[in-house]
Amino acid sequence: MIDFLLNGQPRQSEASPDTSVLELLRETLGRTGTKEGCASGDCGACTVAIGEAGPDGRVRYHSANACITPAHQLHGRHLVTVEGLAEGERLHPAQAAMVECHGSQCGFCTPGIVMSLFTLHESRHGGGKEPPAPLTPQRLEAALGGNLCRCTGYRPIRDAALTMGEHPDRRPRWLDAAPPRPAAPVDALFAQPTTLAELLELYRRHPEARLVAGATDLWLETTQRLERFGRLIDVTRVDALGIIEEATLADGTPGWWIGAAVTYSRLEPLLEEHHEAFAHLLHRLGSAQVRNRGTLGGNIANASPIGDTPPVLLALGSRLWLAGPEGERELPLDHFFLDYKQTALRRGEVIRAIFLPRPEPGRHLRVWKLSKRREDDISAVLGAFSWKLEKGVLREVRLGFGGMAATPGRAMAAEAALEGQAPTPSAFQAARLALGRDFQPMSDVRGSAHYRRLSAANLLERLRLVIAQQQANSDREVMLHAYAH
Repeated sequence: MIDFLLNGQPRQSEASPDTSVLELLRETLGRTGTKEGCASGDCGACTVAIGEAGPDGRVRYHSANACITPAHQLHGRHLVTVEGLAEGERLHPAQAAMVECHGSQCGFCTPGIVMSLFTLHESRHGGGKEPPAPLTPQRLEAALGGNLCRCTGYRPIRDAALTMGEHPDRRPRWLDAAPPRPAAPVDALFAQPTTLAELLELYRRHPEARLVAGATDLWLETTQRLERFGRLIDVTRVDALGIIEEATLADGTPGWWIGAAVTYSRLEPLLEEHHEAFAHLLHRLGSAQVRNRGTLGGNIANASPIGDTPPVLLALGSRLWLAGPEGERELPLDHFFLDYKQTALRRGEVIRAIFLPRPEPGRHLRVWKLSKRREDDISAVLGAFSWKLEKGVLREVRLGFGGMAATPGRAMAAEAALEGQAPTPSAFQAARLALGRDFQPMSDVRGSAHYRRLSAANLLERLRLVIAQQQANSDREVMLHAYAH
Protein backbone atom coordinates (compact mmCIF):
# COMPACT_ATOMS: atom_id res chain seq x y z
CA MET A 1 0.00 0.00 0.00
CA ILE A 2 1.34 3.42 -1.00
CA ASP A 3 0.48 6.09 1.58
CA PHE A 4 1.13 9.66 0.38
CA LEU A 5 -0.29 13.16 -0.10
CA LEU A 6 -1.59 14.27 -3.49
CA ASN A 7 -2.01 18.04 -3.76
CA GLY A 8 -2.56 18.25 -0.03
CA GLN A 9 -5.01 15.34 0.21
CA PRO A 10 -4.16 11.97 1.83
CA ARG A 11 -4.13 9.11 -0.63
CA GLN A 12 -3.64 5.38 -0.48
CA SER A 13 -3.15 3.17 -3.49
CA GLU A 14 -2.11 -0.34 -4.36
CA ALA A 15 0.04 -0.85 -7.42
CA SER A 16 2.32 -3.42 -8.99
CA PRO A 17 6.08 -2.94 -8.45
CA ASP A 18 6.59 -1.67 -11.99
CA THR A 19 3.90 1.03 -11.88
CA SER A 20 5.24 4.51 -12.57
CA VAL A 21 3.98 7.73 -11.00
CA LEU A 22 2.62 8.69 -14.42
CA GLU A 23 0.61 5.48 -14.71
CA LEU A 24 -0.72 5.90 -11.19
CA LEU A 25 -1.83 9.46 -11.92
CA ARG A 26 -3.43 8.94 -15.29
CA GLU A 27 -4.80 5.41 -15.12
CA THR A 28 -5.68 4.97 -11.45
CA LEU A 29 -6.26 8.43 -10.00
CA GLY A 30 -7.67 10.09 -13.14
CA ARG A 31 -5.29 13.04 -12.95
CA THR A 32 -4.62 13.55 -16.65
CA GLY A 33 -3.07 17.01 -16.49
CA THR A 34 0.31 15.28 -16.37
CA LYS A 35 1.12 14.26 -19.95
CA GLU A 36 3.01 11.32 -21.38
CA GLY A 37 5.53 12.29 -24.03
CA CYS A 38 8.71 10.29 -24.54
CA ALA A 39 8.28 7.79 -21.66
CA SER A 40 12.04 7.93 -21.14
CA GLY A 41 12.65 11.02 -19.00
CA ASP A 42 13.82 13.20 -21.88
CA CYS A 43 10.99 15.60 -22.79
CA GLY A 44 9.69 16.79 -19.41
CA ALA A 45 6.00 16.74 -20.35
CA CYS A 46 5.31 14.51 -17.35
CA THR A 47 7.19 16.64 -14.81
CA VAL A 48 5.75 16.61 -11.29
CA ALA A 49 7.03 17.84 -7.93
CA ILE A 50 7.79 15.50 -5.05
CA GLY A 51 8.15 16.87 -1.54
CA GLU A 52 9.64 15.36 1.57
CA ALA A 53 10.22 16.73 5.03
CA GLY A 54 13.80 17.66 5.89
CA PRO A 55 15.51 17.45 9.30
CA ASP A 56 14.03 20.85 10.17
CA GLY A 57 10.50 19.65 9.40
CA ARG A 58 10.13 21.82 6.32
CA VAL A 59 8.88 20.22 3.13
CA ARG A 60 11.20 20.67 0.16
CA TYR A 61 10.14 19.90 -3.39
CA HIS A 62 12.14 18.65 -6.34
CA SER A 63 11.09 18.12 -9.93
CA ALA A 64 10.91 14.58 -11.29
CA ASN A 65 9.91 12.79 -14.47
CA ALA A 66 6.74 10.92 -13.55
CA CYS A 67 7.21 8.45 -16.43
CA ILE A 68 10.35 6.91 -14.90
CA THR A 69 9.69 7.38 -11.18
CA PRO A 70 8.39 4.28 -9.36
CA ALA A 71 4.99 4.93 -7.84
CA HIS A 72 5.99 3.14 -4.64
CA GLN A 73 8.66 5.77 -4.01
CA LEU A 74 5.80 8.20 -3.28
CA HIS A 75 5.27 6.42 0.03
CA GLY A 76 5.62 9.00 2.79
CA ARG A 77 6.00 11.80 0.26
CA HIS A 78 3.93 14.71 -1.04
CA LEU A 79 3.12 14.62 -4.76
CA VAL A 80 2.15 17.90 -6.42
CA THR A 81 0.72 17.98 -9.95
CA VAL A 82 -0.38 20.81 -12.22
CA GLU A 83 -4.02 20.40 -11.10
CA GLY A 84 -3.11 21.36 -7.54
CA LEU A 85 -1.35 24.69 -8.01
CA ALA A 86 -4.34 27.02 -8.37
CA GLU A 87 -6.88 27.73 -5.65
CA GLY A 88 -10.04 28.47 -7.55
CA GLU A 89 -9.33 31.44 -9.80
CA ARG A 90 -6.15 32.28 -7.90
CA LEU A 91 -3.26 31.09 -10.04
CA HIS A 92 0.15 30.12 -8.76
CA PRO A 93 2.84 32.62 -9.90
CA ALA A 94 4.23 30.02 -12.32
CA GLN A 95 0.81 29.67 -13.96
CA ALA A 96 0.04 33.38 -13.94
CA ALA A 97 3.36 34.23 -15.57
CA MET A 98 2.88 31.60 -18.28
CA VAL A 99 -0.55 33.07 -19.09
CA GLU A 100 0.65 36.65 -19.12
CA CYS A 101 3.71 35.91 -21.26
CA HIS A 102 1.81 33.65 -23.69
CA GLY A 103 4.11 30.77 -22.78
CA SER A 104 1.66 28.06 -23.85
CA GLN A 105 1.04 27.17 -27.48
CA CYS A 106 -0.34 23.70 -28.15
CA GLY A 107 -0.39 23.11 -24.41
CA PHE A 108 0.88 19.53 -24.39
CA CYS A 109 4.23 20.38 -22.79
CA THR A 110 2.85 23.22 -20.69
CA PRO A 111 1.96 21.22 -17.54
CA GLY A 112 5.52 19.92 -17.24
CA ILE A 113 6.97 23.37 -17.86
CA VAL A 114 4.70 24.88 -15.21
CA MET A 115 5.80 22.22 -12.72
CA SER A 116 9.48 22.96 -13.41
CA LEU A 117 8.76 26.65 -12.85
CA PHE A 118 6.89 25.74 -9.68
CA THR A 119 9.89 23.90 -8.20
CA LEU A 120 12.16 26.76 -9.29
CA HIS A 121 9.84 29.21 -7.52
CA GLU A 122 9.79 27.05 -4.39
CA SER A 123 13.58 26.76 -4.31
CA ARG A 124 14.00 30.53 -4.83
CA HIS A 125 11.45 31.59 -2.28
CA GLY A 126 12.08 28.96 0.36
CA GLY A 127 8.42 28.19 0.80
CA GLY A 128 7.60 31.88 1.23
CA LYS A 129 9.70 32.12 4.42
CA GLU A 130 12.96 33.53 3.04
CA PRO A 131 13.96 36.43 0.74
CA PRO A 132 13.96 35.37 -2.91
CA ALA A 133 17.28 34.10 -4.20
CA PRO A 134 18.49 35.75 -7.42
CA LEU A 135 17.49 33.96 -10.59
CA THR A 136 20.68 33.66 -12.60
CA PRO A 137 20.77 32.53 -16.25
CA GLN A 138 22.53 29.38 -15.08
CA ARG A 139 19.78 28.49 -12.60
CA LEU A 140 17.08 29.19 -15.15
CA GLU A 141 18.83 27.08 -17.79
CA ALA A 142 19.25 24.22 -15.33
CA ALA A 143 15.61 24.35 -14.23
CA LEU A 144 14.17 24.29 -17.75
CA GLY A 145 16.85 22.20 -19.48
CA GLY A 146 14.74 19.05 -19.16
CA ASN A 147 11.57 20.51 -20.70
CA LEU A 148 11.18 20.26 -24.44
CA CYS A 149 8.72 22.69 -26.00
CA ARG A 150 7.64 21.14 -29.28
CA CYS A 151 6.21 24.48 -30.48
CA THR A 152 9.64 26.11 -29.92
CA GLY A 153 8.08 28.76 -27.70
CA TYR A 154 11.20 29.15 -25.61
CA ARG A 155 11.40 32.95 -25.37
CA PRO A 156 7.96 33.46 -23.77
CA ILE A 157 8.65 30.54 -21.42
CA ARG A 158 11.89 32.19 -20.38
CA ASP A 159 10.05 35.50 -19.95
CA ALA A 160 7.53 33.74 -17.71
CA ALA A 161 10.31 32.32 -15.56
CA LEU A 162 11.92 35.74 -15.18
CA THR A 163 8.67 37.51 -14.28
CA MET A 164 6.86 35.00 -12.07
CA GLY A 165 8.41 36.62 -9.01
CA GLU A 166 6.44 39.78 -9.85
CA HIS A 167 3.10 38.03 -9.34
CA PRO A 168 1.36 37.73 -5.96
CA ASP A 169 2.93 34.81 -4.10
CA ARG A 170 -0.23 32.72 -3.86
CA ARG A 171 1.06 29.40 -2.62
CA PRO A 172 -1.55 26.80 -1.70
CA ARG A 173 -1.48 26.51 2.09
CA TRP A 174 -1.22 22.75 1.95
CA LEU A 175 2.24 22.92 0.32
CA ASP A 176 3.73 23.02 3.80
CA ALA A 177 1.74 19.99 4.98
CA ALA A 178 4.02 17.26 6.29
CA PRO A 179 3.78 14.00 4.32
CA PRO A 180 2.65 10.88 6.19
CA ARG A 181 5.30 9.14 8.25
CA PRO A 182 6.45 6.18 6.15
CA ALA A 183 6.62 2.59 7.32
CA ALA A 184 8.84 0.01 5.64
CA PRO A 185 8.67 -2.24 3.78
CA VAL A 186 5.72 -0.95 1.77
CA ASP A 187 4.91 -4.04 -0.20
CA ALA A 188 6.09 -7.62 -0.42
CA LEU A 189 7.10 -7.01 -4.04
CA PHE A 190 8.48 -3.50 -3.50
CA ALA A 191 10.53 -3.38 -0.31
CA GLN A 192 11.91 -0.16 1.17
CA PRO A 193 14.45 -1.01 3.87
CA THR A 194 15.78 1.77 6.06
CA THR A 195 18.98 0.16 7.37
CA LEU A 196 21.90 -1.50 5.63
CA ALA A 197 21.26 -4.71 7.60
CA GLU A 198 17.66 -4.83 6.34
CA LEU A 199 18.82 -4.23 2.78
CA LEU A 200 21.41 -7.01 2.87
CA GLU A 201 18.97 -9.46 4.46
CA LEU A 202 16.30 -8.71 1.86
CA TYR A 203 18.83 -9.10 -0.92
CA ARG A 204 20.05 -12.39 0.58
CA ARG A 205 16.51 -13.76 0.71
CA HIS A 206 15.60 -12.42 -2.75
CA PRO A 207 18.73 -12.51 -4.93
CA GLU A 208 16.53 -12.26 -8.03
CA ALA A 209 15.28 -8.81 -6.96
CA ARG A 210 16.39 -5.68 -8.78
CA LEU A 211 17.82 -2.82 -6.75
CA VAL A 212 16.35 0.58 -7.57
CA ALA A 213 17.42 4.08 -6.57
CA GLY A 214 16.65 6.96 -8.94
CA ALA A 215 15.30 4.57 -11.61
CA THR A 216 16.45 7.01 -14.30
CA ASP A 217 17.96 4.12 -16.27
CA LEU A 218 16.31 1.02 -14.82
CA TRP A 219 12.79 2.22 -15.56
CA LEU A 220 13.52 2.39 -19.28
CA GLU A 221 13.36 -1.39 -19.26
CA THR A 222 9.62 -1.17 -18.66
CA THR A 223 8.80 1.98 -20.64
CA GLN A 224 10.96 1.19 -23.68
CA ARG A 225 11.41 -2.59 -23.67
CA LEU A 226 8.01 -3.34 -22.13
CA GLU A 227 9.56 -5.68 -19.55
CA ARG A 228 7.91 -6.29 -16.18
CA PHE A 229 9.59 -6.23 -12.80
CA GLY A 230 8.85 -9.01 -10.36
CA ARG A 231 10.46 -7.82 -7.14
CA LEU A 232 12.20 -4.52 -6.43
CA ILE A 233 14.24 -3.37 -3.45
CA ASP A 234 14.37 0.42 -3.08
CA VAL A 235 17.68 1.60 -1.59
CA THR A 236 16.83 5.30 -1.32
CA ARG A 237 15.58 5.08 2.29
CA VAL A 238 18.70 3.30 3.63
CA ASP A 239 20.38 5.77 5.98
CA ALA A 240 23.91 4.41 5.43
CA LEU A 241 23.59 4.95 1.67
CA GLY A 242 22.69 8.63 2.06
CA ILE A 243 25.84 9.86 3.80
CA ILE A 244 28.31 12.55 2.76
CA GLU A 245 31.13 12.26 5.30
CA GLU A 246 34.69 13.53 5.45
CA ALA A 247 37.20 10.73 5.88
CA THR A 248 40.85 9.77 5.48
CA LEU A 249 41.86 6.47 3.91
CA ALA A 250 44.40 4.15 5.48
CA ASP A 251 47.07 5.47 3.10
CA GLY A 252 46.42 9.02 4.32
CA THR A 253 44.36 10.20 1.37
CA PRO A 254 41.74 12.75 2.56
CA GLY A 255 38.33 13.05 0.98
CA TRP A 256 34.70 12.15 1.42
CA TRP A 257 32.65 8.96 1.45
CA ILE A 258 29.61 9.60 -0.76
CA GLY A 259 26.72 7.23 -0.07
CA ALA A 260 25.63 5.21 -3.09
CA ALA A 261 22.09 6.65 -2.88
CA VAL A 262 23.21 10.30 -2.82
CA THR A 263 21.65 12.12 -5.77
CA TYR A 264 23.58 14.32 -8.16
CA SER A 265 21.66 17.35 -6.87
CA ARG A 266 22.84 16.67 -3.31
CA LEU A 267 26.39 16.11 -4.47
CA GLU A 268 26.58 19.26 -6.59
CA PRO A 269 27.38 21.82 -3.82
CA LEU A 270 30.36 19.74 -2.66
CA LEU A 271 31.68 19.46 -6.21
CA GLU A 272 31.13 23.17 -6.86
CA GLU A 273 33.39 23.95 -3.92
CA HIS A 274 36.12 21.37 -4.43
CA HIS A 275 35.98 19.85 -7.96
CA GLU A 276 34.77 22.56 -10.33
CA ALA A 277 35.39 20.52 -13.49
CA PHE A 278 33.35 17.61 -12.08
CA ALA A 279 30.56 20.00 -11.09
CA HIS A 280 30.49 21.43 -14.61
CA LEU A 281 29.97 17.91 -15.97
CA LEU A 282 26.91 17.50 -13.75
CA HIS A 283 25.32 20.46 -15.53
CA ARG A 284 25.36 18.30 -18.66
CA LEU A 285 24.33 15.05 -16.99
CA GLY A 286 20.67 14.61 -17.87
CA SER A 287 18.29 17.34 -16.75
CA ALA A 288 17.31 18.82 -13.39
CA GLN A 289 14.61 16.14 -13.16
CA VAL A 290 17.22 13.42 -13.72
CA ARG A 291 19.81 14.95 -11.38
CA ASN A 292 17.17 15.21 -8.65
CA ARG A 293 16.61 11.43 -8.83
CA GLY A 294 19.73 9.82 -10.28
CA THR A 295 22.44 8.62 -7.88
CA LEU A 296 26.21 8.33 -8.04
CA GLY A 297 26.08 4.68 -6.93
CA GLY A 298 23.52 3.84 -9.60
CA ASN A 299 25.68 5.36 -12.34
CA ILE A 300 28.56 3.12 -11.25
CA ALA A 301 26.60 -0.08 -10.57
CA ASN A 302 24.89 0.23 -13.93
CA ALA A 303 28.33 -0.34 -15.48
CA SER A 304 27.40 1.41 -18.70
CA PRO A 305 30.35 2.11 -21.02
CA ILE A 306 28.96 5.63 -21.50
CA GLY A 307 28.16 6.48 -17.87
CA ASP A 308 29.26 10.07 -17.24
CA THR A 309 30.75 9.88 -13.75
CA PRO A 310 32.96 6.72 -13.82
CA PRO A 311 35.68 8.23 -16.09
CA VAL A 312 36.00 11.21 -13.73
CA LEU A 313 36.17 8.99 -10.66
CA LEU A 314 38.78 6.83 -12.40
CA ALA A 315 40.86 9.92 -13.11
CA LEU A 316 40.57 10.96 -9.46
CA GLY A 317 41.57 7.53 -8.11
CA SER A 318 38.28 6.82 -6.34
CA ARG A 319 37.56 3.70 -4.31
CA LEU A 320 34.36 1.80 -3.53
CA TRP A 321 33.06 0.66 -0.16
CA LEU A 322 31.18 -2.59 -0.76
CA ALA A 323 28.92 -4.44 1.70
CA GLY A 324 27.56 -7.96 1.47
CA PRO A 325 26.76 -11.14 3.40
CA GLU A 326 30.49 -11.84 3.88
CA GLY A 327 31.18 -8.41 5.34
CA GLU A 328 32.54 -5.16 3.96
CA ARG A 329 35.53 -4.42 1.75
CA GLU A 330 37.16 -1.63 -0.22
CA LEU A 331 37.97 -1.89 -3.89
CA PRO A 332 39.72 0.54 -6.26
CA LEU A 333 37.28 1.65 -8.93
CA ASP A 334 39.88 0.53 -11.48
CA HIS A 335 39.11 -3.08 -10.50
CA PHE A 336 35.32 -2.81 -10.49
CA PHE A 337 34.39 -2.94 -14.18
CA LEU A 338 35.10 -6.39 -15.64
CA ASP A 339 33.29 -6.44 -18.98
CA TYR A 340 30.17 -5.01 -20.60
CA LYS A 341 27.61 -4.65 -17.78
CA GLN A 342 29.72 -6.96 -15.60
CA THR A 343 31.23 -5.85 -12.30
CA ALA A 344 33.24 -7.23 -9.39
CA LEU A 345 30.18 -7.26 -7.11
CA ARG A 346 29.75 -10.62 -5.42
CA ARG A 347 26.42 -12.36 -4.85
CA GLY A 348 24.31 -10.31 -2.45
CA GLU A 349 26.82 -7.44 -2.41
CA VAL A 350 25.94 -3.76 -2.85
CA ILE A 351 27.85 -0.51 -3.26
CA ARG A 352 27.71 1.25 0.09
CA ALA A 353 29.70 4.39 -0.73
CA ILE A 354 32.17 5.96 -3.16
CA PHE A 355 35.33 7.69 -1.98
CA LEU A 356 35.87 11.09 -3.56
CA PRO A 357 39.45 12.28 -2.94
CA ARG A 358 40.02 15.85 -1.82
CA PRO A 359 41.95 17.88 -4.42
CA GLU A 360 45.70 17.83 -3.80
CA PRO A 361 47.77 21.00 -4.09
CA GLY A 362 49.11 21.20 -7.62
CA ARG A 363 46.76 18.56 -9.03
CA HIS A 364 44.58 19.57 -11.98
CA LEU A 365 41.38 18.08 -13.37
CA ARG A 366 39.68 18.62 -16.72
CA VAL A 367 36.54 16.86 -17.96
CA TRP A 368 35.12 17.08 -21.47
CA LYS A 369 31.97 15.41 -22.75
CA LEU A 370 31.13 14.99 -26.43
CA SER A 371 27.48 14.42 -27.31
CA LYS A 372 25.03 15.32 -30.04
CA ARG A 373 23.22 17.79 -27.79
CA ARG A 374 24.78 20.06 -25.24
CA GLU A 375 22.18 19.24 -22.59
CA ASP A 376 20.21 16.19 -21.53
CA ASP A 377 22.11 13.79 -23.77
CA ILE A 378 24.28 10.71 -23.36
CA SER A 379 27.97 10.70 -24.17
CA ALA A 380 29.57 9.59 -27.40
CA VAL A 381 33.00 10.08 -25.81
CA LEU A 382 33.90 11.46 -22.40
CA GLY A 383 37.44 12.22 -21.30
CA ALA A 384 38.57 13.01 -17.74
CA PHE A 385 42.19 14.02 -17.18
CA SER A 386 44.06 14.47 -13.90
CA TRP A 387 47.72 15.41 -13.58
CA LYS A 388 50.44 17.29 -11.74
CA LEU A 389 53.09 19.44 -13.33
CA GLU A 390 56.27 19.45 -11.24
CA LYS A 391 59.36 21.32 -12.47
CA GLY A 392 57.98 21.26 -15.99
CA VAL A 393 57.35 17.49 -15.98
CA LEU A 394 54.01 15.62 -15.91
CA ARG A 395 53.48 13.46 -12.82
CA GLU A 396 50.75 11.10 -11.60
CA VAL A 397 48.88 11.28 -14.90
CA ARG A 398 45.47 9.57 -14.92
CA LEU A 399 43.34 9.54 -18.06
CA GLY A 400 39.77 8.20 -17.78
CA PHE A 401 37.57 7.58 -20.83
CA GLY A 402 33.97 6.60 -21.46
CA GLY A 403 32.50 5.43 -24.75
CA MET A 404 35.79 3.92 -25.92
CA ALA A 405 35.36 0.30 -24.80
CA ALA A 406 32.91 -2.15 -23.25
CA THR A 407 33.52 -0.47 -19.88
CA PRO A 408 34.73 2.90 -18.66
CA GLY A 409 38.50 2.67 -18.35
CA ARG A 410 41.87 4.30 -17.94
CA ALA A 411 44.15 4.84 -20.91
CA MET A 412 47.12 3.14 -19.28
CA ALA A 413 49.41 3.18 -22.34
CA ALA A 414 48.70 6.85 -22.97
CA GLU A 415 49.34 7.60 -19.29
CA ALA A 416 52.71 5.84 -19.50
CA ALA A 417 53.59 7.86 -22.60
CA LEU A 418 53.06 11.12 -20.68
CA GLU A 419 54.35 10.18 -17.23
CA GLY A 420 57.65 11.90 -16.48
CA GLN A 421 57.62 13.83 -19.75
CA ALA A 422 57.48 17.53 -20.43
CA PRO A 423 54.09 18.43 -21.99
CA THR A 424 55.55 18.83 -25.47
CA PRO A 425 53.80 18.19 -28.79
CA SER A 426 55.95 15.08 -29.32
CA ALA A 427 55.01 13.64 -25.91
CA PHE A 428 51.33 14.12 -26.60
CA GLN A 429 51.74 12.72 -30.11
CA ALA A 430 53.10 9.54 -28.50
CA ALA A 431 50.14 9.52 -26.09
CA ARG A 432 47.66 9.85 -28.94
CA LEU A 433 49.26 6.92 -30.74
CA ALA A 434 49.18 4.90 -27.51
CA LEU A 435 45.39 5.29 -27.35
CA GLY A 436 45.21 2.68 -30.13
CA ARG A 437 46.70 0.14 -27.69
CA ASP A 438 44.33 1.20 -24.92
CA PHE A 439 41.01 1.07 -26.78
CA GLN A 440 39.29 -0.43 -29.80
CA PRO A 441 35.95 1.42 -29.78
CA MET A 442 32.84 0.17 -31.53
CA SER A 443 30.45 1.94 -33.89
CA ASP A 444 26.87 2.62 -32.84
CA VAL A 445 24.16 5.28 -33.19
CA ARG A 446 26.15 7.74 -31.07
CA GLY A 447 29.27 7.62 -33.22
CA SER A 448 31.51 5.49 -35.39
CA ALA A 449 34.67 3.81 -34.15
CA HIS A 450 36.68 6.23 -36.32
CA TYR A 451 34.91 9.22 -34.77
CA ARG A 452 35.62 7.96 -31.27
CA ARG A 453 39.31 7.30 -31.94
CA LEU A 454 39.73 10.72 -33.54
CA SER A 455 37.74 12.49 -30.81
CA ALA A 456 39.72 10.87 -27.99
CA ALA A 457 42.97 11.88 -29.66
CA ASN A 458 41.67 15.41 -30.12
CA LEU A 459 40.78 15.61 -26.44
CA LEU A 460 44.40 14.80 -25.60
CA GLU A 461 45.50 17.59 -27.92
CA ARG A 462 43.05 19.91 -26.16
CA LEU A 463 44.63 18.86 -22.87
CA ARG A 464 48.08 19.77 -24.22
CA LEU A 465 46.86 23.21 -25.22
CA VAL A 466 45.31 23.75 -21.77
CA ILE A 467 48.58 22.83 -20.05
CA ALA A 468 50.53 25.06 -22.42
CA GLN A 469 48.22 27.98 -21.62
CA GLN A 470 48.60 27.34 -17.89
CA GLN A 471 52.39 27.38 -18.27
CA ALA A 472 52.24 30.62 -20.25
CA ASN A 473 50.03 32.25 -17.62
CA SER A 474 52.35 31.08 -14.85
CA ASP A 475 55.42 32.45 -16.65
CA ARG A 476 53.63 35.75 -17.19
CA GLU A 477 52.78 36.01 -13.49
CA VAL A 478 56.40 35.36 -12.55
CA MET A 479 57.56 38.08 -14.93
CA LEU A 480 55.01 40.58 -13.63
CA HIS A 481 55.95 39.80 -10.05
CA ALA A 482 59.63 40.29 -10.83
CA TYR A 483 58.91 43.55 -12.64
CA ALA A 484 56.85 44.84 -9.73
CA HIS A 485 59.74 44.27 -7.35
